[in-house]
Amino acid sequence: MSSPVAPLAVALGDPAGIGPEIVAAAWEARVAQNLPPFFAIGDLRSVKTVWDGPIVVLGAPGDAAAMFPHALPLIQVDDPGDIVPGSPNLPGARCALDSLEIAVGLCRAGTASGVVTGPVSKAQLYAIGFTYPGQTEFIAERCGVAAGNVAMMLAGPTLRTVPVTIHTALAQVATVLTTDLIVSRARVVARGLQRDFGIEHPRLAVAGLNPHAGENGTLGRQEIDVIAPAAEILRAEGLDVAGPLSADAMFHPKARARYDAAICMYHDQALIPLKTIHFDDGVNITLGLPIVRTSPDHGTAFDLAGRGLASPAAMVAAIRLAGEAAVRRAGG
Repeated sequence: MSSPVAPLAVALGDPAGIGPEIVAAAWEARVAQNLPPFFAIGDLRSVKTVWDGPIVVLGAPGDAAAMFPHALPLIQVDDPGDIVPGSPNLPGARCALDSLEIAVGLCRAGTASGVVTGPVSKAQLYAIGFTYPGQTEFIAERCGVAAGNVAMMLAGPTLRTVPVTIHTALAQVATVLTTDLIVSRARVVARGLQRDFGIEHPRLAVAGLNPHAGENGTLGRQEIDVIAPAAEILRAEGLDVAGPLSADAMFHPKARARYDAAICMYHDQALIPLKTIHFDDGVNITLGLPIVRTSPDHGTAFDLAGRGLASPAAMVAAIRLAGEAAVRRAGG
């Protein structure tokens, strides 16, 4: 796949996880999957430990496009020591964080057209002093964007979902859910669907919080007091918004055909349907950033690392989506 934009920067993630092998497998599938050029950022040995394909260590990121047809281009970062798939350590976490930092920096400088992030271990990152809830918040801060002005979208071929509250305990969701928060997230989603997906007039479906969307207040008043007012504000701004809808009836095939993204009230309300329908090819894309950022919608899978069992499908999908979004942003 030829591309009118710079190659993508793919951070390998934790070197002991499945990131190195699924990135390598994505490169192997580059022709069959029609993928845009990309280069990896991480530790060379983490790839060589799990893959015997061709790798070229880049002297400069600008050489990646020319090298891509012949070998996996890679920028080497700090040495994490011996790599044992499935056995994470603190040097590996530092390598993962440095890879992420470099990828974001290159993208902001225009050397890369987008960032694809491999899976990391939050426990390992926290152990080296990482203070962000996840990679999304870290990238937003590095881009100078407040965390409240971005949205985490989970995207598959037939479904896109966005949680309004993300890593919030279920018992606390009702206390932090506000009309302003829903409106803010939905605005970011609408702009992101236009900018990154090329959907000129996006259709949003807003889920209720309670069973049966509150049953007219008998099962909770959040739909009446918080969610419906948000939907009204969005509709007054000219957006195509349905809801609040009963979440249990939003995700069957006929329902999914009626909207471009589902705005969900909490983490599992968004991720359970996405992972049920698109477990192997779901992509996490961060909307609202000045750069393109995607990642496969799965974790490090330390139990699978190095065993040849990890599917590269979600990484392939993340690379493809990042490439498509980058071209759209460039006006291609």
